[in-house]
Amino acid sequence: MNITIVVARFLLGLIFLTFGLNGFLHFIPSSPPSGTAGQFVGALFVSHYLVPIFLLQIISAVLLLVNRYVPLALTLLAPIIVNILLIHILMLPSGLPLALVVTVLWIVVFLSVRSAFDGLLQQRVTVQAVR
Repeated sequence: MNITIVVARFLLGLIFLTFGLNGFLHFIPSSPPSGTAGQFVGALFVSHYLVPIFLLQIISAVLLLVNRYVPLALTLLAPIIVNILLIHILMLPSGLPLALVVTVLWIVVFLSVRSAFDGLLQQRVTVQAVR
C-alpha cells in the first residue's frame, strides 16, 4: 500500500507540474476548444485568471514531488480539481478520463494523510473562552 501512495503522489505531482508549466511555456500543442468551452477558456486566458492557477499547480506539484507539506498541496489542488471536473463534465467531456484519474490519485494521497485534516472533519467543535 505504501508504494501505491508514493506512486499516486508522484503521478499527481508530475501531472500538475506538467500542466502548470505548460500554462506558461505552451509545450503541449493544443487547439482551442469550440463552443461554450472555447468561450469560457478564452475568457480565462484574456483575463489572466489562469496565471495564479498555473502557479498554484506548480507550487503544489513541487510540494508533492519533494514530499513536503503534502496536506497543504492537497488543499491547494482540491478546488482546482473540482473546477477541472466541472469543466469536463459540463463542457468538454473529451478530457473527463484524465480528470477522473487525477481525482482518484488525489483521493489516494488524501487518504494517506487524512489525519492532517482531522480538525476540519469534525462535526462539532467545543468553543473555548479566550482570556
